Amino acid sequence: QVQLVESGGGSVQAGGSLRLSCSVSRYAYPDNYIGWFRRAEGKEREAVATIYKLGTTTYYADSVKGRFTISRDAAANTVYLQMNNLKPEDTAMYYCALADAVSGTDWSRRDKYDSWGQGTQVTVSS
Repeated sequence: QVQLVESGGGSVQAGGSLRLSCSVSRYAYPDNYIGWFRRAEGKEREAVATIYKLGTTTYYADSVKGRFTISRDAAANTVYLQMNNLKPEDTAMYYCALADAVSGTDWSRRDKYDSWGQGTQVTVSS
């Protein structure tokens, strides 16, 4: 069974940085895209960024472009989300998720992802 475990969340002030980690079980990792989503209180879950297994393709939501960077360490079966210049509106529960195949037009669709982690909370204060 595929398992994804997020870590690295916390509380920071606006302008600060955090790096989230998503550990993916060995069984699933080589085959898929790994994405980060977030859900703020009272809002729907939204896509943040996704990376292809080889790291050759990445996708970002417009709201995080230039501030967040998704990367992966194949040897460690881990995907990272480096978040810089954090804003209060970045406050949310962050989840990583696994997809078999996505494209530039559908990478942000939640229904493309079939395995999800439990999430890690990020809180940004002004």
